[in-house]
Amino acid sequence: MKHPSFGVEEELLLVSATGDPLPRSKAVLEDLDDLDVALELTRAQVEINSPVCRTATELHGHLTEMRRKLAAAAEEEGGRLLAVAVPPYGKAIQSITRKQRYQEMAARYGQLAREQAVCGCHVHVDVPDKETATRVSNHLRPWLPALLALTANSPIYLGEDTGFASWRWLMWTRWPSSGPPPYLESAEHYDALVAMHLAAGTLMDEQMVYWDVRPSSHLPTVEVRVSDVPLTVDETVLMATLVRALVMTALQDGTKGPTLEPEILKAAYWLAARDGITADGLGVRTGERQPMPQILQALRRHVEPALQELGAADSVEEGLQRVMADGNGAVRQRKAFREGANLIALTEVKP
Repeated sequence: MKHPSFGVEEELLLVSATGDPLPRSKAVLEDLDDLDVALELTRAQVEINSPVCRTATELHGHLTEMRRKLAAAAEEEGGRLLAVAVPPYGKAIQSITRKQRYQEMAARYGQLAREQAVCGCHVHVDVPDKETATRVSNHLRPWLPALLALTANSPIYLGEDTGFASWRWLMWTRWPSSGPPPYLESAEHYDALVAMHLAAGTLMDEQMVYWDVRPSSHLPTVEVRVSDVPLTVDETVLMATLVRALVMTALQDGTKGPTLEPEILKAAYWLAARDGITADGLGVRTGERQPMPQILQALRRHVEPALQELGAADSVEEGLQRVMADGNGAVRQRKAFREGANLIALTEVKP
């Protein structure tokens, strides 16, 4: 069986030496013609887009090199590049990128847009068509809270401990089509929901479908958007490999995917965003509390055949054990914050 290709988009934060968001994204990207990099909604954000990859090793190499080159470009502009999902210091209101689409978003959505210096990580996995993407989306819904908990990397916002492992996810869910996707009966059902939003004026266009998993609006992929940008490339590759294995597992299942009680899924998300990997989560099929490490191991077992096929079973198990032992970005940030350590030094990408 041919394994589906995959790729990653990482949003990263630009800050000054004092840690305040630095609105210099256009200048930082000007000399990076050899990289697939893009401007984002606020001028303190940049996005890197990996090439299409066939192996985890290939993805790791691309992301490492792209982060390094982007960090060097940020340094040349007097800034630093952080792998963190919300600004740890500074003010909430950010300068909007001078691009027609983003300026229109600011005009339509006001402060919601101006407070969105949040950085996620999006994994694209190749699928045959939109119909398949909607079916895969249904199969991935039960595991989205676990992926959020695994990658949580935004507990500290504007100098305060928010009490949440992923404050980015809480901020992001204020958009009109965000958070867990609905159960999709078909591609036609997906198109009808998008058409409803467009007719109502809640969305400007299909690109603003911000569900945590969706058919891509511009690529032949299913796109998983639930993750904070992870602190390390190792964590990004771990998450991307799990997503790829989840898609492979879904592709081999002929059903439309399990239906879930919406309130249970909502509660599971909320717990994952608040506690990350440090406390209990919720089994989305049963509504019963379970330790998050146990839920993550259930995810690994669910995709074990796909991981074996990819030759990634051992590396994923080692990655999960390492995150449980050392902590993800949220755990490490909160520890540094309690100890009075420099969060910029912890989260900075080195050129």
